[in-house]
Amino acid sequence: MKAIFDLVSHQCSKIVTQSYSTSFSMATKMLSDTIRQDIYNIYGFVRFADEIVDTFHDYNKETLFNEFEKEMYDAIERKISLNPILNSFQETVHKYNIHPELYEAFMSSMKMDLYKKVYTTTEEYKEYIYGSADVVGLMCLKVFVNGDEEKYQELKPSAMRLGSAFQKVNFLRDLKADFEDLNRTYFPGTDLKRLDEASKMKIIKEIEDDFNEGLNGIMHLPVEAKFGVYTAYIYYRKLLNKLKRTPSLEIKNTRIRVPNYQKVGLLAKSYVDYRLNMI
Repeated sequence: MKAIFDLVSHQCSKIVTQSYSTSFSMATKMLSDTIRQDIYNIYGFVRFADEIVDTFHDYNKETLFNEFEKEMYDAIERKISLNPILNSFQETVHKYNIHPELYEAFMSSMKMDLYKKVYTTTEEYKEYIYGSADVVGLMCLKVFVNGDEEKYQELKPSAMRLGSAFQKVNFLRDLKADFEDLNRTYFPGTDLKRLDEASKMKIIKEIEDDFNEGLNGIMHLPVEAKFGVYTAYIYYRKLLNKLKRTPSLEIKNTRIRVPNYQKVGLLAKSYVDYRLNMI
């Protein structure tokens, strides 16, 4: 029975989420069980694509990525794939009528990571952010609003800003690894070899503006999604505040984290805010 294969595929997507991101996994658990699996399905897909370009250094990344991309299109066309991660993803794509432009833009940005190392213009930076983060937020939004196109269009701008904020926090947190290990520089006009407090605070102000707009959208999400998305928001705001208090020299030389015990505290805070109708 295909139902058993689909169940195995779902479990694989869930395992990928839990294995690669404790914070995202925690937030996803706070979603309604009616939509939780579909977010696992989206995350598993984007995680695998990202891993190809970021970590498979001993292999031909271009070949692997091209094969994965072809398998993605085949899975969506055939409505099945022997790759369980893609099998789960295609199911969610069809279930919520996720537009091809979204996952195509994502794959385009991932492909940029194969070849492009330095983003020197604002246009390039925005294009990469859109494909690597904004559209992931929009794919999730399709699930959150259960395919309601009117609600989707209403919340689309804030969902994109929230996705941008999450990605930019990741960039700032991973500054050392991206620059030293992958030789990548995402922030245009910023010399990471001489990152000072003024440059850091300019980046943080940009992220804070994204978060403020993103929070407006969270407040209007359906009840099935609101608590889970707010949990992710609280975690990333905490991480941004830690980065804000961390000297720029230290950010360049270490990876700032939120310890697990603090994540539990943030979850409790999110729950209190939610129960008191503060969101």
